[in-house]
Amino acid sequence: MGNEVVRVENVSMRFRLDQNRVQSLKEFIVKRLSHQMKYKEFWALKDVSFSVEKGDVIGIIGRNGAGKSTILKCIAGIYKPTSGKITARGNIVPMLELGSGFDMEMTGQENIFLNGAILGYSEEFLKEKHDEIVAFSELGDFIYEPIRTYSSGMLMRLAFSVATVVNPEILIVDEILSVGDSKFQNKSRARMNELMGGGTTVFFVSHDIRQIKEMCNKVAWLSHGELKMFGSVSEVCSAYEAWTE
Repeated sequence: MGNEVVRVENVSMRFRLDQNRVQSLKEFIVKRLSHQMKYKEFWALKDVSFSVEKGDVIGIIGRNGAGKSTILKCIAGIYKPTSGKITARGNIVPMLELGSGFDMEMTGQENIFLNGAILGYSEEFLKEKHDEIVAFSELGDFIYEPIRTYSSGMLMRLAFSVATVVNPEILIVDEILSVGDSKFQNKSRARMNELMGGGTTVFFVSHDIRQIKEMCNKVAWLSHGELKMFGSVSEVCSAYEAWTE
């Protein structure tokens, strides 16, 4: 693989969409046993291939439904592609559904250890980084309150603080920099820039082309599940902007 960190080879991803309007469990069982269940196939990704080198910051662009989040979830290992292969070298930290590993009844502090464990961090490491995480999140004494009392912004701030406490080799980010208020957004952007400057390879989805131009060095443009273009930021963004006008 040379300097390659991630290689995506002929990746396709199929989903089966349920088209049954079933009113009860009984109706579901009857239809299932009599093979009357109807499904529609949907290909979210079709034969996508590209490779990424260490330290690359890859912007992933495209309209809604283009397959952007699906390709991130495949690289993160959340989805197994229907066909094709993804090879990744290094530890991956996905910041996709922030806070999805949280327990609403537990305190913020307890969730640092819970969410950190889900992301693969050891208890010793989290104890060592605890104060840094709390300080970055700016939650103050709210860290000792159950997170069901948190606003969505507070929840995102805690999740972002836990996820970015390490210097991952591969970071996967989906529209993350809209976290919290503008002050925290600036801080989270600075943290992202720090990670990028430290040699972390980043996959980054955003609808904001200015943000892509500012933060990325390569861009993958997806359209209807297909890779329309992959290359330098200026080249791909210019083509995308001309296409969307």
